Amino acid sequence: MASTQGGPPAFNNAVVRWIDKRLPIFTFMHHEYGVFPTPRNFNYWWSFGGIAMVMLIIMIVTGIVLAMNYTPHIDFAHDSVQRIHRDVNHGWLVQYLHMNGASFFFIAVFIHIFRGLYYGSYKNPRELLWILGVTILLLMMATAFMGYVLPWGQMSFWGATVITNLFSAIPVIGPDIVTFLWGGFSVDNPTLNRFFSLHFVLPFVIVGVVVLHVAAMHVAGSNNPLGIDPKGPQDTLPFSPYYVTKDGFSLLAFLTIFAIFVFFAPDFFGEPDNYIKANPLVTPPHIVPEWYFLPFYAILRAVPDKLGGVLAMFGAIAVLYILPWLDTARVRSARFRPIYKWFFWVLVLDCFILGYCGANPPEGYFVPLSQVATLYYFFHFLILLPVLGKLERPLPLPNSIAESVLKKSAI
Repeated sequence: MASTQGGPPAFNNAVVRWIDKRLPIFTFMHHEYGVFPTPRNFNYWWSFGGIAMVMLIIMIVTGIVLAMNYTPHIDFAHDSVQRIHRDVNHGWLVQYLHMNGASFFFIAVFIHIFRGLYYGSYKNPRELLWILGVTILLLMMATAFMGYVLPWGQMSFWGATVITNLFSAIPVIGPDIVTFLWGGFSVDNPTLNRFFSLHFVLPFVIVGVVVLHVAAMHVAGSNNPLGIDPKGPQDTLPFSPYYVTKDGFSLLAFLTIFAIFVFFAPDFFGEPDNYIKANPLVTPPHIVPEWYFLPFYAILRAVPDKLGGVLAMFGAIAVLYILPWLDTARVRSARFRPIYKWFFWVLVLDCFILGYCGANPPEGYFVPLSQVATLYYFFHFLILLPVLGKLERPLPLPNSIAESVLKKSAI
């Protein structure tokens, strides 16, 4: 324990005091995660940032264990994955934790992002905080794609072939980029080695960006459901023990659901064809990426032109980078934006529709449906937000966080 009565904390443990005097890491942790003032009106949606960090740790630890037993060679990769599952002590558990952990990591991050969209957490002064968050998402997608190739199953091979071939649509330099990614003239052993190396390194890059993300959050301060800044000590609570307890409960509930999938439905998010060893001579009838790529895959296929599809797919991420400057609203939270609130839920539905279209073959009504959903996605960010921010009349904001909390408690 440490005293908080002014000045540096006085730790009771002699070893902690000795270390902290020479390297004040405990003082830093105490200030940033102990007495750090946080808005007193956080709800459970604010727990998913911490949940995502825990999932990242799980992914790194299980990934290191898997890398110790994996063989990055096209002749042995698929068999080594099966060996890990059957012969390595608790290999099945590590494999299922890593495989399902990727999906739950994305679930936590997607909820975290949509919470930011709803409550306006990207607006001044948190623009850089938001940009770092989008960068984390982009790195996650790159890491997950390379990891999906490593089992060297049918979906792994053909998914790598299709996605890497997209870069050939780039004028002039496109074919050279594809050759560089492949390490030759087709998806082969050099490709697998490249992807394995990058899949191992990129999570540590993500950790570095997460550190910057958290640092930016501590500088700008946390947003809150009301979208107004704290006006004094009455509007804040120390992070510990209040939000440590609250986030701990949320984490326990999330990990319980995660464990249910790991132990009772480990292949729920998997693709059966990926248990078949990669065969360059046999193309699967329908190449489907992992579920968290499906909305972007639908956007890619919605544009008939190959280069246009690639630009639209990457544009779906790029538009998030400039979101803080697209939204012209005077308030942050959708609680006080009655019209935007409905359009937000339309956007959520639109993303589900894109995912549904991406999971199905590009034929029949799925083609026009994905095109309409793609048009709305870009309409929402590029046209609706700038115009709606100018025209919408927001509801009156409360004078302070404390006033709103106490008023709600009195009801």
